[in-house]
Amino acid sequence: MTVDSADHRLRRARRVTLLSLATNVWTTVLLPVVGLAREPGPVRVALGAAGLLAFAAAQIAVLHAAVTPWLPVPARRRRHAALTVAALLSLPLLGPVAAGSWPTWAWLGASLVGMTPLLFRPVVAAVAAAGVLAVSAAVTALTGGSPSRALLVTGVVGAGIAALTWIQVWFWDLLVEARQGQAAQARLAAAEERLRFARDVHDLLGHDLTVIALKAELAERLAPRDAGRAAREAAEARRLAGSALTRVRAVVHGYRAVDLAEQAAAVGEVLRSSGVRTTVVPPAGEVPAPVAADLAAVLREAGTNVLRHSRAGWCRIEIIREDGAVTVTVRNDGVRDDGGPDPLSGGLRGLADRLAPAGGRVRAHVADGVFSLVATVPVAP
Repeated sequence: MTVDSADHRLRRARRVTLLSLATNVWTTVLLPVVGLAREPGPVRVALGAAGLLAFAAAQIAVLHAAVTPWLPVPARRRRHAALTVAALLSLPLLGPVAAGSWPTWAWLGASLVGMTPLLFRPVVAAVAAAGVLAVSAAVTALTGGSPSRALLVTGVVGAGIAALTWIQVWFWDLLVEARQGQAAQARLAAAEERLRFARDVHDLLGHDLTVIALKAELAERLAPRDAGRAAREAAEARRLAGSALTRVRAVVHGYRAVDLAEQAAAVGEVLRSSGVRTTVVPPAGEVPAPVAADLAAVLREAGTNVLRHSRAGWCRIEIIREDGAVTVTVRNDGVRDDGGPDPLSGGLRGLADRLAPAGGRVRAHVADGVFSLVATVPVAP
């Protein structure tokens, strides 16, 4: 994950977290400076200052890595290794500073204990903190100081800083996960919208291209014996192609608003031009846009089924809104010997999948040579 330059809130939260971590931990890094001030030997002061600067630089790198989740793992490991080396070097460089008068390394040990939540998982962090306590007591005892005082400084102060550090890192991780969840949700919404758009275009082109193909085939058959009718069928195919192109352009540019009554009338015109006596009963009143879009797909699929799977002489399209639902019923005669479209066919299955999120359903059955397709979608009263 990366922090987008436009994501100002997360960037600010990252800066605040980093500053808070630095404040918590650097306090214990600055306290060894008191030991440097009390040290009479200039060589020890110089060596101690060098060790403290090396530790502070490594600590800054680890703090930065803690709030940089996109940092590569090898780079993160190098920073952790640098802190380990700096901590080991600090033992001979800072351990003897102000020996007996100030627990110089014990304060650095407290800083290390405070860093453990950034470096390890809880169990390993507890073991590492215990090791730092043991080292702090040993270094203080070897330099003539009080081990109990060193344990108090390293243990109590370090545990407090470790707790604060863990809480801050935990909150930061929650922010990052929330941001990742939002990004994933946005990607999912975009993918769903692309699928919806692709489905709408498929519904439009699938129906229109089927009709155009049928018209072209009919014109081809009629050409040798009835040139006039063949020309009319070809002209109708050309008109349908132009209409399909217009609708696709409208969908692409986002200007297409589905009118269910118009869709039913258009399907009726196509069926009539193919010689099917068609009756269209439009809905009484307005149908909500999402429901109209779903049921328009049902009408297109039903019209395609009439042309492809029957020798229909008549067809009735009826749209009724009542009892909190809109129902589209398409019935036609002339069902072929194969029983018409399979209720489990891809087209009907696709309609069922499309209507399911809105609580709708599709039913298809054949009785006495009449095929019926019924689609129902609930609407708010």
